[in-house]
Amino acid sequence: MAHRPERENIGRQASVSGFANEHIVVGILMQKYSNVSLVDLPLSSYDIVLVKKHNDVDDFIRIQVKTAKSTVSFVSGSRGGVDRNYDREDNTSKEYRQSTITSDVVCGIHANDDNSFDLYFVPTILIEELNQKSISISKISGLKDYRFLENCKDKDWVIQRARELEII
Repeated sequence: MAHRPERENIGRQASVSGFANEHIVVGILMQKYSNVSLVDLPLSSYDIVLVKKHNDVDDFIRIQVKTAKSTVSFVSGSRGGVDRNYDREDNTSKEYRQSTITSDVVCGIHANDDNSFDLYFVPTILIEELNQKSISISKISGLKDYRFLENCKDKDWVIQRARELEII
């Protein structure tokens, strides 16, 4: 395979943007919920943990951050690191769609022209119901509601609200 420096630069910039967006999301969530942290686990399928009290018990919400330009992708594992098979014969990615097994919510972060950010909270319960790899941000403006993050594990609530918003 020929060396393609322009692809390499695009990949590096995407990686840097992804890390920056994780920090932006954790900062925004920390202002609102306090008990929020980036995950420093190399084999983790999520980027952030938010801990909130539910009936005097700590409830952990696992958040996967995705940079959202025009869509929020639900697919992970397509780059290097732990999500890659480095076998000499089969150097492929281990691509998978986010689900309730891998995280509780996908947070799409969209940078606006005025340097502000929109966060879209897509519960993995909804991702499993949609059964698709991504969704246009124009279809999910209602998911900017923080209640989708707070109630991401409540299947009845998530499905009912998604139907009301005509997402499903």
